[in-house]
Amino acid sequence: MRVDLTDMKLFRDVAEAGSITAGAARSRLALAAASTRIRGLELDIGAPLLVRSRSGVTLTPAGRALLTHARGLLADAERLVEDLRAYGSGLAGEVRLLSNTNAITEFLPETLATFLAANPGVSIDLEERLSDEIVGLVAEGAADMGIVAGTADLGTLESFPFRTDRFVLVTAADHPLAGAAAVPFAEALDYDLVGLDRASALQRFLTDKAARAGRALRLRVQVRSFDAVCRLAEAGVGVGVAPQTTARRAAATMRLGVIPLADDWALRELTLCVRNLAALKPTARRLADALRTSRA
Repeated sequence: MRVDLTDMKLFRDVAEAGSITAGAARSRLALAAASTRIRGLELDIGAPLLVRSRSGVTLTPAGRALLTHARGLLADAERLVEDLRAYGSGLAGEVRLLSNTNAITEFLPETLATFLAANPGVSIDLEERLSDEIVGLVAEGAADMGIVAGTADLGTLESFPFRTDRFVLVTAADHPLAGAAAVPFAEALDYDLVGLDRASALQRFLTDKAARAGRALRLRVQVRSFDAVCRLAEAGVGVGVAPQTTARRAAATMRLGVIPLADDWALRELTLCVRNLAALKPTARRLADALRTSRA
């Protein structure tokens, strides 16, 4: 079998994205070219790698074996390039970082901007996921590192404190809940809600919490940012859930009720997790160090 790193990257991207179309886009290949490469791999190996369906693709046993080796080969290739570049123009390469909604919105923008300004040859592939998904993907080697809620079971991953924040309810200033000292999330389910887009990790998390309580979210509007959630809550469209840092900033210019959630999960100890800090490629180690020291 001929090993081609472009094919390995494409196959990894297809497997992680769950479809050839999305994988081709990640690899910056035309769909026809990507399909031809995948078929060529299957012919070369002599076994199917993917089970194709209308909803996407899943891996066959041969596909799972290839994915493991592809990740290892790509990691070694990236490490080789970075080690050699260290003798020339300095650090370069791509770091794959997964994060939950809260960290992406509130804490990562400034830290990543500072890091990228100091490392112009580095790019960051940042993707939003649920904490449990992040742990699994980092453990599999599908990402260099992740930022998760402190309640996530990290297994054998190494972890480091990142930030602390709390989720709160935001309401119009005259809403019935606005004067409460604290409110359980289940009580908020009695009211219309403003939420994030269905693809958001936080929205999926809240939908699960409601389902566990035997309830459904009465979503009136779904938007793409916490700022928009606050604006619609101020207008009386519904009750929203937002990080306390966001809510306090919004309350400086909006007439908002900001009410702590009484649930244990509302307090968010955010954690940086990696498989092995010492084994990270140089660019990823540099980013991990930047995240660990950005707590001030």
